[in-house]
Amino acid sequence: MQRRAFLQAAGLLGGFSAFGFHAEMRSAVAAACGPLAVTGPSPYGPLLAPNADGLSLPAGFTSRVLARSGQLVGTTGYTWRNFPDGGACFPNTATGGWYYVCNNEVSNPGGGAQAIEFSSSGAIVRAYSILSGSQRNCAGGKHVGKWLSCEEVSRGVVWECDPKGVAAPIKRLPLGSFAHEAALSLNPRVYLTEDQPDGRFYRFTPTTWPSLAVGLLEVMVVNGNSVTWLPIPNPNPTSTQTSVRRQVASSTIFNGGEGITSFAGKLFFTT
Repeated sequence: MQRRAFLQAAGLLGGFSAFGFHAEMRSAVAAACGPLAVTGPSPYGPLLAPNADGLSLPAGFTSRVLARSGQLVGTTGYTWRNFPDGGACFPNTATGGWYYVCNNEVSNPGGGAQAIEFSSSGAIVRAYSILSGSQRNCAGGKHVGKWLSCEEVSRGVVWECDPKGVAAPIKRLPLGSFAHEAALSLNPRVYLTEDQPDGRFYRFTPTTWPSLAVGLLEVMVVNGNSVTWLPIPNPNPTSTQTSVRRQVASSTIFNGGEGITSFAGKLFFTT
C-alpha cells in the first residue's frame, strides 16, 4: 500500500469510525488503495467483536487454539515448530477425519513441514513431522493427495510430502531450484511463483501426470496481451551457474511472487 493511499484511507477512517468497519468503510478504503482492491459482500454476515482467542468471527462461528510454536500439541507429546506458514487440509477417507499440514519458514535446523491428524469429530489424534532438514519452507500447495512444500531460499527446491507422514518426502528437482513460494496444481501442470524482487512465474508440465519425476519447466513471457512460455535451459544450476530466473532474457519480471490460486478458468497470483 502506497503511503499516499494509506493516508487517504486513514483520513476516511474518521468519517466511518462512528459506524464501525462495515461495507461502506471497506469500499472507501479499497477505493483509496487502488482499482484492484475491491471487496464484495460477505455471505456470512458482519464480523463480531473479538472473542477470547482474539479473533473477530461472523455469527455462528467458533474458534479454538490447536497449537502454539514451541509448545506441545494437546496430549500428543509433539512440540509444534516455529514460524508456521503455508498449509492445507486433506481428507482421511478411512476415518472421516482429516489432516492439516503446515510449513515452517525456519532455516535449518527447524525448517520443514508438520501435520496434525483429526478424527471425524475434530479431536486431535496425533501431531508429527512430515519433512525435516529443509530450509525456510514458506508456501507450497496441494498436488493429488500430496503436499508440495516449497523452499524460499536461493536454489531452493520443492518437496513432495505425504500428509499421513508414512511415505518419505521426495525432492522434486525437475520443478527447478530457485526461491520458491507457492505452487498450484492444475491438471496437467503445476504453476510456481518466485519470491524475489526480480522473480518470474513458471509452469511445470509432467511427462506423465501426476508424477513430478520428469517433465518440462518453462517461464512466462508477457508481450502486451499475449503470453508465451519458454523452456528453462538449466532448471537446477549450481552456485557458479546462471540462476533460473535469469536464464531466459525475455522472461517477464514479477516483484515478489506470493500466493497463487485459480477461479473461473483464470490464474491469480499476488506480488
